[in-house]
Amino acid sequence: MSVIPKLHQTVLAALLSTAFAMPAMAAAPATPAAASASSAWVDASNRNAAIVLAAQARFSPENASDTGLIEYDGLAADLGPKITERYVAAMQQARAQLQQRLAAEKDERIRQDLQILTNAVDQEIAGAQLEAKHSLPWVDVPQMVFGSMQSLLQEQRPAARRAKALERLQRYVGQYPGSTPITQQAKARFTEKIGQKGLAGPVRLQVEQSLENVPTYVAGIRKLFADMKIAGADSALAAMEQQLNDYAAWEKQVVLPLSRTDFRMAPELYAFRLKQVGIDIEPRALVERAEVAYLETRAAMQALAPVVAAKLALKGVDGSDYRQVLRALKSDSIPDAQLEAHYKGVNTQLEERIRAQRVVDVPQRAMTMRLASSAESAAQPAPHMRPPPLIGNTGEHGQFVLPVSNPTSSGKGEAYDDFNFAGAAWTLSAHEGRPGHELQFSAMVERGVSQARSLYAFNSVNVEGWALYAEAEMIPYEPAEGQFIALQFRMLRAARAMLDPMLNLGQVTREEAGRILTDEVMLSKPMARQELDRYTFNMPGQAGSYFYGYTRILQLRAETELALGDKFDRLAFNNFLLGQGLLPPDLLAKAVREHFIPEQKKARG
Repeated sequence: MSVIPKLHQTVLAALLSTAFAMPAMAAAPATPAAASASSAWVDASNRNAAIVLAAQARFSPENASDTGLIEYDGLAADLGPKITERYVAAMQQARAQLQQRLAAEKDERIRQDLQILTNAVDQEIAGAQLEAKHSLPWVDVPQMVFGSMQSLLQEQRPAARRAKALERLQRYVGQYPGSTPITQQAKARFTEKIGQKGLAGPVRLQVEQSLENVPTYVAGIRKLFADMKIAGADSALAAMEQQLNDYAAWEKQVVLPLSRTDFRMAPELYAFRLKQVGIDIEPRALVERAEVAYLETRAAMQALAPVVAAKLALKGVDGSDYRQVLRALKSDSIPDAQLEAHYKGVNTQLEERIRAQRVVDVPQRAMTMRLASSAESAAQPAPHMRPPPLIGNTGEHGQFVLPVSNPTSSGKGEAYDDFNFAGAAWTLSAHEGRPGHELQFSAMVERGVSQARSLYAFNSVNVEGWALYAEAEMIPYEPAEGQFIALQFRMLRAARAMLDPMLNLGQVTREEAGRILTDEVMLSKPMARQELDRYTFNMPGQAGSYFYGYTRILQLRAETELALGDKFDRLAFNNFLLGQGLLPPDLLAKAVREHFIPEQKKARG
């Protein structure tokens, strides 16, 4: 239930284990040409962002391609010797250029964007150095190659761009002149660090899952090339399959013995991860806030349970037990073949209610929603939004993607029962679709936001806070069963903000956390495993960002309502928030206090 913080795990991002500020699992649309033409300051700001984009593209051209820079479509990541040192040097050089421009800049908006860019570069440097200090540089190459190919081989991409996937694949396997197989580079970077004091190996469960998923990724890549009719790829695909299988054999022999069963990372590295996703309070304070919200939300869910049981005439169900009511709702599942159509119907109803209730402005065009392939589910087993191209967008839109199983779990073939029933479609659609992530990214593409505020201000607190707030905005207009599941998902977000820090600080075991997720939050076993994998090795620290970002927006909403009284206009407020791009909470609050509130007071007398 998220935006993918990186559209695919690039080699360099995996090696340095720091999500590039430019969108790789962290994508946010940049300004299209039509929108940027309307504002000279945005154009000027984007020229500053280009400094960082170019520096990062030297190492991870796949990410630059994802943003819409087509000149990088056929290129592949640099994983050569001294990669960390070279990357840090490039970031330091970019930072020096930004500082020179900041010293000469007079426009307040451009100065703010320069500060955003500088902060993003500082995080890149800090993250790269911390990872080099604490971690052996293991790369899940099969997942990375699949994600890279999937990003380029999308139906919405122009055919000329899709055709570049062959060149990129040839570079990955060493068939392109001057290229070195990416598996060979990844092995070399890992091997050269073996034996260095203080470097921890990857989490064993993560490596085991990577090994299990190799056939799924290989099949997924072959299917992408077949579906998109990329000719002449047979030799490169055969080499890829052989190299990925050889890489898996090497992992079994070399990486697995150096892996660790204790998933906890170095304390300073976990603290950085929290900062990186936007959580700027101490972990214990986050846990304490989440504990209160968890119990309050569970109580609200318990209070609504009898209403749902009575409305749906659930036979043999004790309405005083929210668990029984939830099990009964899940038991009336929607077949996979009908799931996409059902969700699209709910999306249409939500849009009608958004407009009727004046929640926020929405586009006239339809939203894209689809089920995930097996390979997609292996790479990202949670529901998510795949954002649209970020620069030079030619009409492509974001996609709400819904997995129906967790192929990365130990229970192969186990299906989720968390999203395939009627009550779940409402709040999940509000989060991933409209007025959540899909609208969030569409607004930035269509209204025009500087690249600093879309690409480089991105963090999970900014983006997930809005999506959870969007869920809350729609609860009053949903049926009782939809409201009930909205509370369940909100309880999950509070549980995340408790359990992620507690697990990583050694205050709870994985087994104890799993019991809470299955017995209290009532997640299916494969969904609970996906959650635990997220907290312990896939994205440690990120899970608390939903709850924290939501509370920051709620606090700002309350402050604004109190300041404006009967002059408060929800439609204007929500449109203003979206119009700011992905500003961090402090900067967003500053914009509301200094611009929105005074302008609303003046406009409304």
